Amino acid sequence: MKKLTLLVLTIALLTIQSCGVYSFTGGSTGDAETIQIDYFPNNAPLVEPIVSQKFTTDLQDLFLRQTNLELTRTGGDLHFEGEITDYRIIPISATAEQTAAQNRLNMSVRVRFFNRLVPDDDFDKTFSFFADFDANAQLEGSVLEDALNIIFERITQDIFNASVAKW
Repeated sequence: MKKLTLLVLTIALLTIQSCGVYSFTGGSTGDAETIQIDYFPNNAPLVEPIVSQKFTTDLQDLFLRQTNLELTRTGGDLHFEGEITDYRIIPISATAEQTAAQNRLNMSVRVRFFNRLVPDDDFDKTFSFFADFDANAQLEGSVLEDALNIIFERITQDIFNASVAKW
């Protein structure tokens, strides 16, 4: 009985200790302890007031959920800065009456990533995605919120993958 208890205790300790080595998200932050994610202003020709703050917050939330990094305002081991460079609505399909049946919201974000501990990982890239919505719907309220959620989920995950997952 003592051997069984000792075996179970040893396995439990090894399991708990090894959890810090592996990441279930596929991201590796190396020796980084802090992350700095600056405000992403909307420099696109079309400006939607809520986009900058929501995007910045969503990117911060993703990294805080999927890593053990501490968010800091300055001097982060990992540092993100950039701007929203494109935010546009275009028709993507037509009806028999030659009017738009569906519209697409496109968004692009330029991201500059700096890894203070591993400068070779630094990059300057643009990430883009879109969301489609009915042309009869106004891009406001829940329609806008749903479209932004789709776009932000994809772009923030792509940024995460490019910076710490190396995909």
